[in-house]
Amino acid sequence: QMRLAESGGGLVQPGGSLTLSCVVSGFTLEDFSIGWYRKAPGKEREGVSCIGKTPSVYRDSVKGRFTISRDAAKSTVYLRMDNLQPEGKGEYYCATDLGTCAKVITTPMEELDAWGQGTLVTVSS
Repeated sequence: QMRLAESGGGLVQPGGSLTLSCVVSGFTLEDFSIGWYRKAPGKEREGVSCIGKTPSVYRDSVKGRFTISRDAAKSTVYLRMDNLQPEGKGEYYCATDLGTCAKVITTPMEELDAWGQGTLVTVSS
């Protein structure tokens, strides 16, 4: 069974940094695309970044500030978030699919192969 578990959320001040982790099990990390999604209060869930067999992709609003990476030996995907702003707050989820990152980042998370329970990021002074 495919499982994903997010961690690393918390409270950070505007301009601060946070690194989220997504530990996967039940499948081989390198064979799938892994995407990060954000659900901000009052907004639709949106794809933020993705890493897979194709080049990593980022939402325009986070380019240059967020960095996605993976450690296959640890079955973990990371999302490093720098210069976080209040609009970056929300519940962050990781999800996986056999499709490309171009598909993953533009597809509703519930239509992908599997996803985690989320980790909450709060940006506040």
